[in-house]
Amino acid sequence: MPIYLIRLAQVHESFRKVELQALADLAGVSLQFIKYDDNSPYCIVNLPSDSAARKVITRSILAQGIYELWGEGSTYDTLHDSIHDLSASKWSKYQTASFRFTVEGYQGGKSAADQRTIIDSFSYIALKGQPRMRDPDVAFRVFEAYDLNVSEPKYFYFGRFIAESCRNEAKKTYDLKKRHYISTTSMDAELTLLTANIAHVAPGKLFYDPFMGTGGFPIACAHFGAVVFGSDIDGRTIRGLGGSARRGQTGKMDVVGNFKQYSLESSYLGSFVSDLTNTPLRILPIDEDYTKGYLDGIVCDPPYGIREGLKVLGSRQQLLDTERQSHQDQYMLPGYIPPKKPYSFTALLDDILAFAVATLVADGRLSMWMPTANDEDIELIIPNHPCLELESVCVQAFNKWSRRLLTYRRLRESEVPEGALEAVKRDYEQGTRASDLNDFRRKYFQGFKEFESMKKEFIRMKAGPPRELDAEVPKR
Repeated sequence: MPIYLIRLAQVHESFRKVELQALADLAGVSLQFIKYDDNSPYCIVNLPSDSAARKVITRSILAQGIYELWGEGSTYDTLHDSIHDLSASKWSKYQTASFRFTVEGYQGGKSAADQRTIIDSFSYIALKGQPRMRDPDVAFRVFEAYDLNVSEPKYFYFGRFIAESCRNEAKKTYDLKKRHYISTTSMDAELTLLTANIAHVAPGKLFYDPFMGTGGFPIACAHFGAVVFGSDIDGRTIRGLGGSARRGQTGKMDVVGNFKQYSLESSYLGSFVSDLTNTPLRILPIDEDYTKGYLDGIVCDPPYGIREGLKVLGSRQQLLDTERQSHQDQYMLPGYIPPKKPYSFTALLDDILAFAVATLVADGRLSMWMPTANDEDIELIIPNHPCLELESVCVQAFNKWSRRLLTYRRLRESEVPEGALEAVKRDYEQGTRASDLNDFRRKYFQGFKEFESMKKEFIRMKAGPPRELDAEVPKR
């Protein structure tokens, strides 16, 4: 099987292999990792053909391009020997083609004169065609990998260019700085597109976001060809009253306007105001017919309940008949805000999984973001469900906490152990305050601060006593 080098972006390292594998699975391509390191942008893989390589890489967000690997080595001498051993039989195919030859350094580089000397050292390939920097018939690249603050490369690769990814164009197109309508919780466009890839979004599939906000995830899914819709507990955000328009934009800014901005309105089915516990979507009981899900995927970033506690639609207390009638009379009026009550964060996560089991088709994906602490003593447990298989966990680290992208696959009926659904029933936190019902929120404001104070105390003790206490300075 041919060997290929994938030039990766050196960002979101824990997402890179997961995305490549997801794209290979989506394309029906066999992908084998030969060499991969989180600290390197170079990944060596086996793929069946150039066509398979294009299918995997062209919609990648964390790869830059893919090359047929012609040689590698720790010095230029070993690189040239490797090229003779691995690719000598391929040279004649490109001898009369127009070509481009470039040198790229990672964490280092060479001057233009040195690059010309390097290119000349490959003259044994005997390329007789015309050099052409734009649209050549074939392009070759030398990759030099450096250690930081080291002037000489530590490793070299040489490859024939196959295809570039959509990374640069997609990031530029969907950059939040250019989006007409956003909110404070709008997720970075790169991560929404990446989530869509990991969730196996594809043309003709139906995807749903139950916490859509200003529509970031549905827009990313629509970009890759899916038909999308969403909901949110706050209808003002959907209608354009809960976000902010970019300076200089005129007219009403709302979720529909965002789809129009990218000419994706034909992929947008619409939205509604709801939460998962009061959803109008059809929920099919598992014991009625396991096989009749209708969603191909669910992508979402649930609220973490940090700035304000999690809520669902409903009243904190039992309403009198007159109060209930008052809400029923007013809910259709413009500006009506329905009452809300506190909600358990653990219950929220479990409700998402239960909803996914009840609505996803077999092998459908749920890709859900979840917060956690960076300290293992207060790390939140990954939720599970016997009808879902956890496929991948990707981590985006911040200072005191991280968030993980959890991707589940809905199991087929034959894969679910008998009696497994009985284990789903569980008890949740009780209370009326936001922190009582949200373990992460409580630990964010308490546990993290205690951990930080303990860390500062440890650093102080390790540094020793203050300088003025080491010895008493005699007075003059």
